[in-house]
Amino acid sequence: MATLPLTATHRVAIIGAGISGLACAKVLANSGASVTLFDKARGPGGRMSSKRRPGATLDLGAQAFTARDVDFQRAVDEWLAAGCITLWPKRTYQASSSGWQAHNDHQKRYTGAPRMSALTRYMADALTAQPGNELHADTRITALNLTAKGWQLIAADHTTYSPFEQVVISTPPPQAHALLAEWDTELGAACQAGEQRACWAGWAIFAEPLPALPGVDPDWQMARVAHPALHIVSRNQTKPGRREQMESLSLLAQLDWSEAHLEQPADQVAHQLLAALQSLYPTTSPLPTPIEIGAHRWRYAQPASSYGLEYLYSESGLALCGDSFRGGRVEDAWLSGHRLGEALIGRSV
Repeated sequence: MATLPLTATHRVAIIGAGISGLACAKVLANSGASVTLFDKARGPGGRMSSKRRPGATLDLGAQAFTARDVDFQRAVDEWLAAGCITLWPKRTYQASSSGWQAHNDHQKRYTGAPRMSALTRYMADALTAQPGNELHADTRITALNLTAKGWQLIAADHTTYSPFEQVVISTPPPQAHALLAEWDTELGAACQAGEQRACWAGWAIFAEPLPALPGVDPDWQMARVAHPALHIVSRNQTKPGRREQMESLSLLAQLDWSEAHLEQPADQVAHQLLAALQSLYPTTSPLPTPIEIGAHRWRYAQPASSYGLEYLYSESGLALCGDSFRGGRVEDAWLSGHRLGEALIGRSV
């Protein structure tokens, strides 16, 4: 089994190709280690994924993110130069039954260009362009096995991948627990302590624009909502690179409401979130009839509380990172993975 620090002689498996796993992978690959990423989805992204529909591209998780940490800001500057992110939104509002008010906290926010998953795709492409690194998408890892040569990963279709000296798991704690509990009691207990909150993300696509509101910029981009069900409304077609697209909304629900309605059918959830938005418009300004509507359930959307740590690893050769450690922001997830990578190669952080 590998002893720290990892070097160019080591092979590392990372389960989960969201921004945390990708950030960890970059540090390890740049140190010379060979990195293999696995993700159950069709591509990298995690909660920064996007859904493509005829006439619309929908961001179903993170809509925008900020940068506060100097290390993360350096990464943001690289992504800006590469053109995979850009500043957005610039026209934001706060909305409630009392009305709509323009809101500007003077905090720079960024989104993927032309979709949020463009960022994680850029990170994955940069990684796999280096010899020895791989990404296995559409591959659900269901079990680990420790052999004399190292860790073996077993996929849902019974394909095995091995050997690896180090396994990093960047999935939500309940999913990580199912993989490592029998192999590492300390990390397993940490996973059990990582309570998660759920969130519904609805969407709606229209053939017509939203009705105008008095005193509100007709090209408003995002609104934070004071409503029992609805938390954030994002107009996807206002994001850079999507101007030719149809009116489409991402409707992120409140966490408490999401958990109270967790087992409802997705179409019912979507209609309730759209009705919540309609309640913020005058009765004389009905929303257009959507041509498509739906919802995605994030069962493990964000941590209920942070661990107070940035990552965890043990001498077993298993490690954990992700937004469950620092907090629910994109920046938190990136920092967790980045700093775990630095710890695994023995760099002081």
